Amino acid sequence: MSRIILLTDFSESYAQGLLKGIAEYSRQNTPWVLCRMPLSYREIHGMKGVLRWAKKWKADGIIGQFYNSEKVEIFKEAGIVAVAQDFKYRFKEVPNITNDNYLVGKMAADYFFQKGFRNFAFYGFKGIVWSMERCDSFREQISQHGFGDNFYEYQNPQFEDLWYYESSSLNDWLKSLPKPIALMTCDDNQGHFILEACRDCHINIPEEISVLGVDNDENVCNLSDPPLSSIGLNVVKGGYETAKLLDAMINNKNCDYQDVVIGPTYIVTRQSTDIYSTSDHHVSVVLKYIHQNSDKKINVNDIIPLVPLSRRLLENRFKQVTGMPIYQYLFNLRMKKLAQKLLETNAPILDIALQIGFSDYKNISRQFKTVMGCTPTEYREMHVLKRKPEDV
Repeated sequence: MSRIILLTDFSESYAQGLLKGIAEYSRQNTPWVLCRMPLSYREIHGMKGVLRWAKKWKADGIIGQFYNSEKVEIFKEAGIVAVAQDFKYRFKEVPNITNDNYLVGKMAADYFFQKGFRNFAFYGFKGIVWSMERCDSFREQISQHGFGDNFYEYQNPQFEDLWYYESSSLNDWLKSLPKPIALMTCDDNQGHFILEACRDCHINIPEEISVLGVDNDENVCNLSDPPLSSIGLNVVKGGYETAKLLDAMINNKNCDYQDVVIGPTYIVTRQSTDIYSTSDHHVSVVLKYIHQNSDKKINVNDIIPLVPLSRRLLENRFKQVTGMPIYQYLFNLRMKKLAQKLLETNAPILDIALQIGFSDYKNISRQFKTVMGCTPTEYREMHVLKRKPEDV
């Protein structure tokens, strides 16, 4: 029976998700003894103090947030397997729990493009690997669409005392941004800070600034005013994979390993991005109708009567705003809704597809793959733990 120390901030939903995945692996395999060590113990006693306690407790492994100035190899020297949770930089001496930050940035850019935005901003931290990667990817996608000159960023050099922010320079930056603008923050905490700063500056959300966070921490997102939209991460599956890796390393100290990479799942839209940025009123009406009825079986013929335009003129104006025809926009949105439902329920794939308006169910797998890059069954297998086998 392995004895594992978890050294992290258990008040964060990210750490709680990891713990759920780790506990599930322990439940399905040989049960582990888990010790939840608060970060304050590391702050008071240092890494050597953590190691002393780990040796006294006879720990087999530790998963935790470590400062990059600390020598994590001291655990290996003591025969204790260590895995680092992404904090500031990644370690080379031990495997890391990290995220597919480039896919996160791409997802955010695609989301805002579909809402018609043409001005973009990013708020994050300078010198923090996961924040920089999300910014780089977001900026790259903006540039590829030809709007690189419309990108603005604020990189906070401070990464301490994250529970508050100094508002003066941030407020000045927010006031200087062109409006309307789509703003991605490196995580939900910073999204919450941006919404607070916008309220201080009397900037309307989402009419002037549309704000999107990362992590989908429901406590933080719903505490925000207005509630914060956010990109969810597959953290529970990441915790499971971390435990699986740790188990293999405990049983074979010399086994090969790779970082555990946690991917994004889907975007939860709340009030902070519940808008469509276009000066074309007719296209705005159509976009609002499409998203309000995304769970229903609607097609282009249902949309044409909504505005006093010919079908051809509406199609042209819609494509100018969103970059795609109406039918393609509907198709992509429905596929992403299907992907979200696959993770939210155990229902058979066919039942979900019919529920959200797919009549050509024989081609669902092929159509889903064109948008998501894999079949519905493969998508479920990648993002959830164990489910009952289901066929399309």
